Amino acid sequence: MAALGTAPARWNAPADTVLLSGITAIGYHGVFDSERRDGQPFVVDLVLHLDLRPAGLSDDLAETAHYGEVAAQVYSIITGRAFNLIEALAENIAGEVLASFPVDAVEVTVHKPEAPIEVPFGDVAVTVRRSRS
Repeated sequence: MAALGTAPARWNAPADTVLLSGITAIGYHGVFDSERRDGQPFVVDLVLHLDLRPAGLSDDLAETAHYGEVAAQVYSIITGRAFNLIEALAENIAGEVLASFPVDAVEVTVHKPEAPIEVPFGDVAVTVRRSRS
């Protein structure tokens, strides 16, 4: 996995973005036995930060991040190795996207809409921002 920088003060991501939202798959992430046994839906949103000018000028897919391949990779990560925490799932997705695609930075939001919470709630989600620098 690529070395990851943290975002706060030095978030120098390009202004251009590609948004991928609602990548949904059944995963087996969680700290409870039932979560790891039964699985539940996870939803991932990504914001890819990269300079889109080369692709815009050339009209060449090779000049950008192929969002179909990004989505397939994220789906594979959701359905793959089980993590206790959605923070760890988000971190893994961020690292793999940075390692595999020509993006300068990525924002990953992992939603766990059916988390085992004992009170009514709409969603629980974490967002990580990682960049190459």
